[in-house]
Amino acid sequence: MGVVITATGAVRGAENISAVDGAARAARDALAAAAAAPESVGVLVNAGIYRDSNMVEPAMGALIQKAAGIGLEYDEHDPRSFSFDLMNGACGVLNAVQVASAILVTGSTGRVLVVAGDTHPSLTGVDPTEEFPYATASGALLLEHVDGPDGFGPLHTELADGPVAVEGFVDTATMGTTGRSAMTVLRADDAERRILDVAVTVGARALADGVDPATTVLISSRPTPGFRAALSAKLGVPELDWDGENADDVHTATIPLDYHRAIESGRLDGVRTVLMVAAGAGPSAAACLYRLPEPGTR
Repeated sequence: MGVVITATGAVRGAENISAVDGAARAARDALAAAAAAPESVGVLVNAGIYRDSNMVEPAMGALIQKAAGIGLEYDEHDPRSFSFDLMNGACGVLNAVQVASAILVTGSTGRVLVVAGDTHPSLTGVDPTEEFPYATASGALLLEHVDGPDGFGPLHTELADGPVAVEGFVDTATMGTTGRSAMTVLRADDAERRILDVAVTVGARALADGVDPATTVLISSRPTPGFRAALSAKLGVPELDWDGENADDVHTATIPLDYHRAIESGRLDGVRTVLMVAAGAGPSAAACLYRLPEPGTR
């Protein structure tokens, strides 16, 4: 028995400034692609980090759930839906998949929706800058439990010792009246090397579960322009050929966004297994294998 991606949604572009609106739109697109009613989703998990106006409360997951129109009816016999945030940087989506899998195997709900996305708190642009390296984007994965071996394998994680490689925070000593629209992101000089090391570690562990290299591809975080290629070379797993697309770091949305684009463009035709590797900050990393269902399904 396994947990599979039934449908996906993704938003990337100038129309997607709000992390809430972007994630909600991605969620609605995933539901539409699966021809699934909003009330069929029992749980929504939000893994996004950087959000509109640095909001702390309420949980972003609750706002996204409302904007996506999920579980808004409260009559006695209506299905129940709830949502929560699970924030662990670039690794958050894979952590959320692990939690979703634990929920789905209980049979307490038939569908779990994992969403993620980031935006600059000032809501003034979608492209990365020297001060804020993350592009605005959102993605969604609609997950279901199925019989058979397809779907997500075990999640492998690693947290390296030592100081953090990347940290984002609101500098309360200097923010003045701009605290809701400001964000400071600091990257250590050796961040790429240290993040790559932990990514290789977890990627190798996931591959040890057994795959056919000829039908396996890599989808991974891209905290720096050359990161994906370096990880691919070290693991011996080809990355998808994006022809210059997907060059920006879309942080928490990377896995759902890349998987969505790969499915929609046919880049996964003939592929049996996807190695998903998320890495950043800590430095920490998470990786798992995703065995694609037979053609005609997701």
